[in-house]
Amino acid sequence: MSIRDVYIVDAVRTPIGKFGGALASVRPDDLAAHVVRALVDRSPALDPARVDDVYFGDANGAGEDNRDVARMAVLLAGLPVSVPGVTVNRLCGSGLEAVIQAARAIALGDASVAIAGGVESMSRAPWVLQKPERAFPAGHQQLHSTTLGWRMTNPRMPAEWTVSLGEGAELVADKHGITREQQDAFALASHRKAAEAWAKGLYDDEVVPYPEVALTRDECIRDSTSMEALAKLKPAFRTEGGTVTPGNSSPLNDGAAALLLVDEDGLRETGREPLARIRTSAVTGIEPQLFGLGPVEAVRRALGKAGRSFADLTTFELNEAFAAQSLGCLAEWPELDPEIVNPRGGAVAIGHPLGASGARLAGSVAHQLAAAGSGTGLAALCIGVGQGLALVLER
Repeated sequence: MSIRDVYIVDAVRTPIGKFGGALASVRPDDLAAHVVRALVDRSPALDPARVDDVYFGDANGAGEDNRDVARMAVLLAGLPVSVPGVTVNRLCGSGLEAVIQAARAIALGDASVAIAGGVESMSRAPWVLQKPERAFPAGHQQLHSTTLGWRMTNPRMPAEWTVSLGEGAELVADKHGITREQQDAFALASHRKAAEAWAKGLYDDEVVPYPEVALTRDECIRDSTSMEALAKLKPAFRTEGGTVTPGNSSPLNDGAAALLLVDEDGLRETGREPLARIRTSAVTGIEPQLFGLGPVEAVRRALGKAGRSFADLTTFELNEAFAAQSLGCLAEWPELDPEIVNPRGGAVAIGHPLGASGARLAGSVAHQLAAAGSGTGLAALCIGVGQGLALVLER
């Protein structure tokens, strides 16, 4: 059996909303449906019934995104009921996992046309109540927030594995001697690059605002922030000697992203030139508390499978869960030119809607390669509980 080439024809995303912000009133299944509909509308030559499957990443799935949000997106977007949908969860890597699974189905001949993406509404993530072991308990019961991080943790998990995500970032900072000033400088650069990219119209071909919501740009970008302003913020996770603050961490966000993937036959049906071709991917595991360094080995493996090196990269989208973990990864890739990393800003400024971020990164790499006309790009994320995921694209 021959392996088919897989092409990214198009990629769209919503502007990323801040927690409790402009998109907080929008259900996650509606966010997902919006990007699916926008993606289909941008390829009018393609019959929507030709979509063989829809893959969507979703990290929480505890609220309005329950009941297979991918299938809900298909139905709410008005696609034919014959189009199926599957929701995948690899926490922060869910959106990229969806892209990889869709690409794998096409490469193996199980599909010719697929949509892959991700969605998260951290604003609308509910509180959940565990069922008591016995009915009608007399005492108080605990609600758990599903917005982010550990909850209802298995007591068999070693305590060092279940530290908060922010403490995990502090551990990476400890490991690599990353200072508060370095983290703040990284965060400032993220905001400046993102603001400049928007000012230059570099996101115009990619972002599809949600109708009837007054949000046309990523909501968390701070054009006027400074090292002085960032320095005033208190550490959020360690009271003594902490370096990780709200200013050098990704915020809580809402948003969705989607990509159209095809084989050669599907490409002809769209009548479009592809943005990029999917080359290889890799996933790896690491100690849960050092999750921030998860991409280190995943990136090396993905590049190795593609027969490429860091020197071959044109652009690299690395999810900025925290400035500390991004700097930690960069410290372990001395061969990589940091100037090609997140040239249009990263998650510290743009935001990190968990299940959507991986799809946003893959779409951004594809658009950047199309703008350049040629090259090799890479998208990678760290993943809570200790994983890394990477995807290599070419044009």
